[in-house]
Amino acid sequence: MPRENVNDLLAFIAVARERSFTRAAAKFGLSQSALSHTIRQLEARLGVRLLTRTTRAVSPTEAGERLLNGIAPHFAEIEAQLDALSELRDTPAGNIRITASDHAIRYVLWPKLRRVLPNYPDIKVELVLDNGLTDIVTERCDAGVRMGEHLAKDMISARVGPDIRFAVVGAPSYFERNPEPSHPQDLVHHICINQRLPTYGGFWAWEFEENGREIKIRVDGQLAFNDIHSVLAAAVDGFGLAYVPEDVVLPDLAQGRLRRVLEEWSPYWDGYHLYYPSRRQSSPAFVTLVDALRHRA
Repeated sequence: MPRENVNDLLAFIAVARERSFTRAAAKFGLSQSALSHTIRQLEARLGVRLLTRTTRAVSPTEAGERLLNGIAPHFAEIEAQLDALSELRDTPAGNIRITASDHAIRYVLWPKLRRVLPNYPDIKVELVLDNGLTDIVTERCDAGVRMGEHLAKDMISARVGPDIRFAVVGAPSYFERNPEPSHPQDLVHHICINQRLPTYGGFWAWEFEENGREIKIRVDGQLAFNDIHSVLAAAVDGFGLAYVPEDVVLPDLAQGRLRRVLEEWSPYWDGYHLYYPSRRQSSPAFVTLVDALRHRA
């Protein structure tokens, strides 16, 4: 097969998966117009339309879905075999793509990666920020990071972080106007800052525990974000109560910018795990990375 045909097929896979010429072009380092021209040439050679284009979205046609499902696994296998060749090198090498939440990247992955990566200059790591529950196979990621109770089925996992505890916090200015809640149910009468879960489209329920029984509270307020640090900033500015991981708020608590409530109702939850398909075990670079990220109590 001519090399340009292979490149065109890889371009099609990228656009079909990203559902966007803009995002796919960024991955290839091409202009959007050049990538669009490549896809049109591929469609002309094959004699079928592969993608449906609208002003708001790009999606595969029936022929496009068939081509994507038929060829994408083969390219993935080729990549896996190429990665396996790194076993013949003196030092681990390869590209590793990991999807994780903003909190997991900042507080779990990066503190460990910044210590280990200087020792392995031939290992390249891409961290993809995604607060949803990404399908790592569909998104061509080598691994993902989730809290323990959200681990995907049929995946190998390795614990990479300690148990997590969430904190309900508010600014002193907020409590000047509102009484402190004494029970999680009191939160329904408070102004709270919501966080939206991309995977489900809804807001994150705040979770507590009473006598071993889990309590979930749906809160309401003027503001909502889809990332933890924006929620935290709004709480510091006095816009309401926030529900965020404990380690995120420790500096603000210590300096008096925030005050914690309902601490006795906040249990520890199973921490972050790295999860990945079994085929990734064959790569020395991946094995090295998993070992570096593994949580050691």
